[in-house]
Amino acid sequence: MSDQTREECASKSTCGRSSCEGCPSHQAGNAKPDFHEDLNPYSHIKHVIGIVSGKGGVGKSFVTGQMASMLVKAGYKVGILDADITGPSIPKMYGVHGPCVGDERGTFPAVAEDGTKIMSINLILEREEDPVIWRGPVIAGAVKQFWTDIVWGELDYLFVDMPPGTGDVPLTVFQSLPVDGIVIVSSPQDLVKLIVKKAYNMAGMMNIPVLGLVENYSYLACPDCGKKIPVFGESKIDEVAKELGLPVLGKLPIDPAYAAAVDAGEAYKLDVAFEPMTLRMLEALQ
Repeated sequence: MSDQTREECASKSTCGRSSCEGCPSHQAGNAKPDFHEDLNPYSHIKHVIGIVSGKGGVGKSFVTGQMASMLVKAGYKVGILDADITGPSIPKMYGVHGPCVGDERGTFPAVAEDGTKIMSINLILEREEDPVIWRGPVIAGAVKQFWTDIVWGELDYLFVDMPPGTGDVPLTVFQSLPVDGIVIVSSPQDLVKLIVKKAYNMAGMMNIPVLGLVENYSYLACPDCGKKIPVFGESKIDEVAKELGLPVLGKLPIDPAYAAAVDAGEAYKLDVAFEPMTLRMLEALQ
């Protein structure tokens, strides 16, 4: 028997199951890694709410802005982190423009007319129309910097407007930010169940609570008689919500006034009718 073999046998005879379980190295190996990034030291944010969708084109950014606006009107200090790096729309919706300025503490977000603090890639680009042609890891890194390098100050709520799908950015946000919960936005189409479940299941895998569902483009109200016309088909949101055990926080109509306000950079002036429980639910986080 070689000296190396004798040493291995001796090691096996002296290191039993009980001693291994008490070993600090063993315990550290079983611990779940913490990927949370430190918030900018000059910022204090009480609650982080993610707005997600399983697919694009459902008006997720509009819902983000309207939920933020609802809380601003209720007297809270609110910010929006535009994590849709390749398709930012929040600055346009609020009528804010860059470039953002900073000092030794970090970069300051833009402040909209209603007081909402906003950080978006469009606010640091040389030209707003320039495309962001970055790969996933670089995009994810930018989102982290919007958390670590931005001087948000005191906020009651920070909404994170995420890109559609279940890719790099939602994963980065769920792992890196202390997300209190998410709201899933959908539209009334047959595939709604599939796309909602994708977002719902991802949140479950990441141990992030789902606060509720919002259906956008739910109907068009006839300007003459007020009848609700289901342009994209009959709503499926109640059926999906019941199956998943989630509340429906709103069914938002197709309204030309909404589009006009967004184009004018005055979306915060709208009064979108979410369910009354929506505000109560968010306030309960305080």
